[in-house]
Amino acid sequence: MTLSADGTVTLTPGDPGRRLRAEVERLREEAARQRALAHKRADFWTRLDIALGFPAALLAGTAGAAGLATADARIPAALIALASAGFAAGAGFLRSDTRRRANKRARHAWADVEGRATVKLAQERLTPEDLGELLERRQAALAAYDGEASLPEPPPGPPPLTPG
Repeated sequence: MTLSADGTVTLTPGDPGRRLRAEVERLREEAARQRALAHKRADFWTRLDIALGFPAALLAGTAGAAGLATADARIPAALIALASAGFAAGAGFLRSDTRRRANKRARHAWADVEGRATVKLAQERLTPEDLGELLERRQAALAAYDGEASLPEPPPGPPPLTPG
């Protein structure tokens, strides 16, 4: 790394600072892609949950009303109840609500990685510890799909800026 007379910093290709910066930039770009993907997935699972849950509830109510209306409506009511049970079973099998929550957790975790990487890139000098922190956060973002895992405790200092 060389400092010119006008104050600009020039990084040489073999400079460790340049490699750290390139890796942090790569992590930021990955986090932005993953955040957008998690957002799309959460939206998909929300729509699917509604698409299966609403008809199940509507058909269940209709089957109950039809079954109580007259004795002749027992067979149509039973068929409607079977359709309702099919929608409810599909919703339970796909676990769309669980998947939606997991993708929302992942979206927030990836936004955290992206925001922290942006803050780190704004610093003049990056350290291996900065990269290590981002890699830990990346692992937490990957784990967010699986369970209720929370993010690691943030280091002391100002909170990171998260992109909107």
